[in-house]
Amino acid sequence: MNEKRLVVKVGTSTLTHSSGALNLHSMERLVRVLSDLSGEGRQVILVTSGAIAVGTARMGLEQRPDSLGMKQAAAAVGQCRMMHIYDKFFTEYNRTMAQILLTGDDVEEPSRAEHLRRTFSALLDIGVIPVVNENDSVSSAEIETGRHKVLGDNDTLSAIVARLCGADLLVLLSDIDGLYSADPRATPDAKLFRQVSELTPEILQMAGGAGSWQGTGGMATKLSAAKIAMEAGCDMVIANGANPEALYEILEGKKIGTRFTARKKEELL
Repeated sequence: MNEKRLVVKVGTSTLTHSSGALNLHSMERLVRVLSDLSGEGRQVILVTSGAIAVGTARMGLEQRPDSLGMKQAAAAVGQCRMMHIYDKFFTEYNRTMAQILLTGDDVEEPSRAEHLRRTFSALLDIGVIPVVNENDSVSSAEIETGRHKVLGDNDTLSAIVARLCGADLLVLLSDIDGLYSADPRATPDAKLFRQVSELTPEILQMAGGAGSWQGTGGMATKLSAAKIAMEAGCDMVIANGANPEALYEILEGKKIGTRFTARKKEELL
């Protein structure tokens, strides 16, 4: 496949242990693959989850906070910790990363979105890997009160980033192998869909609930992300984050996970 500009979103359950502490082995494998893809000439953007879960563990809390203020505090602590580790791993593989934290206003207000697009383009043109997360310590108030729910989950965020940057492919690395006809954890004979070219009402009804306790997104948010990406002419793949090396096979066009195929960008004009 000829996808040059790639957005990869990784979920909390892939990045952390069940305790909420960072899974350093998983992070290192992911960074190694992304660094290698960047080295072969692809433009890579990473959208990462996990700040609140990591902050919760780092602060010694037994469970994810309930209050908004404590969630914001956990996000601030966790984000710092995650970026430190990402930078360390990317540096080991001779890659430079940049942190970008976003709020709804950044992608919704036209002039700010244009400045953001230029920032992404400048970074990608010189081979820097942007590492993106929602600015939870600021935007959680908007999300949880419902006053300004533009992002709200990193599946949606990654699709908005893919649309903003004109990405060729969006890959959601999750704790599930793809889109099934039913929840495979409850229905062992559920069918895995390898390709989806249209988000029909039947497809949309297959969305289940959230996965592990650390994450907030379920299949419904992934299908919402697919809608945003496909309308922008960007293919999207849902694959299991336990095997980040599958990114190589996805880019080779092999049948990994579920691919949502969009019409070519020129057909959307």
